[in-house]
Amino acid sequence: MAQIGFVRSSRKDEQRVALLPSHLGAIRRVDELLFERGYADHLGYSDDDYLREGARVADRAQVCACPIICCPKPLLSDEYFREGVVLFGWVHAVQNQPVTDRLVELQMTAVAWEDMFERGRHCFWRNNEIAGEAAIPHACLQWGRLPYECRAALIGCGNVGRGALRALERYGCHVTVYDRKTSPRLREEVQHYDLIVNAVLWDVFRTDRLLYEEDLDRMRPGSLIIDISCDPHMGIETSRATTIAEPVYWHRGILHYAVDHTPTLFFRSASESIGQQVACFADALIQGTHGPVLENATIIRGGWIRDERILRFQNRTNRQELWDAQTEGVTPLLRGIVPAVM
Repeated sequence: MAQIGFVRSSRKDEQRVALLPSHLGAIRRVDELLFERGYADHLGYSDDDYLREGARVADRAQVCACPIICCPKPLLSDEYFREGVVLFGWVHAVQNQPVTDRLVELQMTAVAWEDMFERGRHCFWRNNEIAGEAAIPHACLQWGRLPYECRAALIGCGNVGRGALRALERYGCHVTVYDRKTSPRLREEVQHYDLIVNAVLWDVFRTDRLLYEEDLDRMRPGSLIIDISCDPHMGIETSRATTIAEPVYWHRGILHYAVDHTPTLFFRSASESIGQQVACFADALIQGTHGPVLENATIIRGGWIRDERILRFQNRTNRQELWDAQTEGVTPLLRGIVPAVM
């Protein structure tokens, strides 16, 4: 048996939590869950609410000493980055080289929420929908325009796109939807829109773009780009990550919004959906009996990189040598998984 420590994210403006007291009844070994004091105070749940369900509560230092750490948005500077720890949360190691370097250096294991799929469906699909639903009103508030005054282009038909479309239609906006096949047409038609929403997680191995910098000159002056996927300088060349505190910036007369964790704007709804999924896998983590969902999401184990995408994207010679050494005579378990947002 292994304890799971639940810490509050140190990331500024991040208010989502991984488990609410109402979720604990679905977990058999709830006594192996250790929550940081004040874990969900901001949601109106006291430590006593967790204790009544059979969980334990402790200071942050004690929680960080657990062999498994669950944190929706881990920060590299957090104290639970230490040798041998299992990290359970949104890791994004493919895109984030410093995180990968640290996980390897400390011989940690990373079970990435973005790679958890069950029967073809992303386990945290609802959180992705909330990302789309939350980004639209937040961005338009910064822009100062009501969506129904605008013509909008939405790129993407997945979970994030579905949430964004729901929000746009709720506000009465006229929306044209582009999918992966038709998205190249957007560059030809960009002048027709006041609002462009990107809800496509970019394939890091693609070299083309949805929008290039020069395309901004053909957009209507003062238009808004909402990059929910927020892969800096990838799908949208002029995109860079912003924060909830400073969500927008101007570039070539176009307002850009690229907050990379919009579900936390609706942290109660997001925490409810996250907790439903975490509760399904808590016992397997505690007992070390990983099924295919957790196994396929284990992108790094004991410092050994299991996901070839990490090496391919970061394109470091020493990493390729490490991959070759690790996989000599072994078939990699993870191939071609498309990562999910947020």
